[in-house]
Amino acid sequence: MKPQNFPEKLVWYSLVGTYGLYLLGANYIAMSIVIWVLAFYLFKKLWQQNYNTPNNEKIIITPTIWVWIISMLVMEVSLIAAHIDFDLGIGKIVTSSINWARTWAYLALFPLIGCLKIRPQLIYRAICIICLQSLIFIPLCYIASQLHLPNILYNSPLHLIGGNSSLMYNVALYGFEEETNQIRLQLFTPWAPALGLTGCIYFFLANQESDRKWRFIGIIGSIAMILSSFSRLSMLCLAIVPCFSWLIGNFIKPKVQILSGIICFVAGIFATKLINFIQDFKEQFSKVRASSSRIREILGRVALERWNEAPIWGHGFVDPKGPAIATFMPIGSHHTWFGILFEKGLVGAFSLLFPFLWSLIDLIHKYHKIHTAKVSLSILLVLFFFTFGENIETLAYLYWPGLLIMGMAFKEKI
Repeated sequence: MKPQNFPEKLVWYSLVGTYGLYLLGANYIAMSIVIWVLAFYLFKKLWQQNYNTPNNEKIIITPTIWVWIISMLVMEVSLIAAHIDFDLGIGKIVTSSINWARTWAYLALFPLIGCLKIRPQLIYRAICIICLQSLIFIPLCYIASQLHLPNILYNSPLHLIGGNSSLMYNVALYGFEEETNQIRLQLFTPWAPALGLTGCIYFFLANQESDRKWRFIGIIGSIAMILSSFSRLSMLCLAIVPCFSWLIGNFIKPKVQILSGIICFVAGIFATKLINFIQDFKEQFSKVRASSSRIREILGRVALERWNEAPIWGHGFVDPKGPAIATFMPIGSHHTWFGILFEKGLVGAFSLLFPFLWSLIDLIHKYHKIHTAKVSLSILLVLFFFTFGENIETLAYLYWPGLLIMGMAFKEKI
């Protein structure tokens, strides 16, 4: 498997060089460069194409991709409006807009780049290679923890020019959680749950690899990433997303509808026991990491209360210092929906919800006719579930191969 053109080369070497970039503390900056180089390459191709351009060379932006582009631009509008409302000044608007270009904009740009001539098989193979590298690094990290080596080796000086949290530039071997007495790995990501999210996306991508040996390595490696992160949400996604994806994709079939009706009827009979089971599961799920669940709940409650101060456009930025009871965690973090309501108000929340729903309908429509639509539906569901535990826009620079595959599914016409 070798890259055959400029976009494929950039994507391939960016992926297989993930750990090399991480050891330099350059992942965050490198992905910013890659995305915008590919974006300008695409804009150049669009500018140069004309009626004489062969059909297989033309770049066609489909309605679903336009929905993501327009929605993310509305995010920027809400950001500017919020800054004007609170009189934060031109300087703050500029810095916040730069941050938008490295977070929310990715949710539109990577699917857009999927319109370029990039083979999905290339991405699947590259993901499997990263998973193989992870299988090598994971035992080394556990050995380092047993030898009591420093958990953080160093912080890359690139954070001085790269901006955002310094966690993005840490080179860490492992993390230790006192509450559960667990070693949690983060590998090439800034924190353990981010590794869980990335591992989930990688699992579904690796599962599409055609070579059985590489597919096996990719699946085992991605599961190892999820388990070593001890992320509750990623383990839950690993269990339920394949079922949800299959059910949603096949719901138009009469047999599935009949089966669903029978299940709903039986569930109605045992509704009380089922509700009690769900409540018990939720309680046990929270107790696994009680302090984390408590902090997330407090941050969510505070974000909703503060949202009332600016319901339409939001505050424009994450409050960097939360209440002491939440260990001063930023208000607007740890939850995409609460965070977006606090930052960008109802306008921002709708700007994310609408493209999610549009994409869901598009992928269901293509589920049985386009191969990439099946894996894209699973990726979309993973991202949706993680909106309730992470700020997915912040981590887009990690799971971007999934966004690229989604873009490939969006561009296909039936």
